[in-house]
Amino acid sequence: MLSSGVCTSNVQLPGKVAIVTGANTGIGKETAKDLAQRGARVYLACRDVDKGELAAREIQAVTGNSQVFVRKLDLADTKSIRAFAKDFLAEEKHLHLLINNAGVMMCPYSKTADGFEMHIGVNHLGHFLLTHLLLEKLKESAPSRIVNLSSLGHHLGRIHFHNLQGEKFYSAGLAYCHSKLANILFTKELAKRLKGSGVTTYSVHPGTVHSELTRYSSIMRWLWQLFFVFIKTPQEGAQTSLYCALTEGLESLSGSHFSDCQLAWVSYQGRNEIIARRLWDVSCDLLGLPVDW
Repeated sequence: MLSSGVCTSNVQLPGKVAIVTGANTGIGKETAKDLAQRGARVYLACRDVDKGELAAREIQAVTGNSQVFVRKLDLADTKSIRAFAKDFLAEEKHLHLLINNAGVMMCPYSKTADGFEMHIGVNHLGHFLLTHLLLEKLKESAPSRIVNLSSLGHHLGRIHFHNLQGEKFYSAGLAYCHSKLANILFTKELAKRLKGSGVTTYSVHPGTVHSELTRYSSIMRWLWQLFFVFIKTPQEGAQTSLYCALTEGLESLSGSHFSDCQLAWVSYQGRNEIIARRLWDVSCDLLGLPVDW
């Protein structure tokens, strides 16, 4: 957790199009800034558009890249997700990078607009739907990549299909871990289905990063302050996302999990293909999507 990898890729991105969810702050903002510095057209997909606009102006000023745009995306509302995708597809002919970065952590029990438990709804189902809606554009733009932010916490995660929405029992900390395991399982199953398409996908543990994710937990904020010298900055936390998005030659490792810019160990649950396939089917059913996409 205390080590730190650095993305050393010199790849430039003129003419490339990227979407980064949750890019108004933290890891997402630093990821978007780096992609903009390399010349990409970058879309900051944010729930808070005002904060997104502030981030976009800062990124434009720092990078000199005016092609940084803000679009409304609330991952806790499937109507917002569908509206974002519809507008983006009407606006852009290509999509080369989808960075599913946004997330919630240890929030009190609550539900999304569609009745999903907030962690599984935002961290997994929201990005699952977004990826589905944008996948054809990613295939048309191949080679392209999808990066899903997970966490070391996935080791504590379990997919309780009988309690997926946390209605029978609920722990804020474990709910976060369950959703991060779902990110890894989604990545693995998606990689299998994308084989030969020119689209590759990777899951990432960014490290222990000082960010707004801890806003729901006073204990976590206290620990972050106590051990601040060991906590990564958002820029450091963005390195593995950038590594998976940019490094040449990673195609054969599609579906793999990375931390500190290198392959990372995945829990037994995260390697279970049966659970991955079942989670895929259940997710499709909850979102009203065809199973074979």
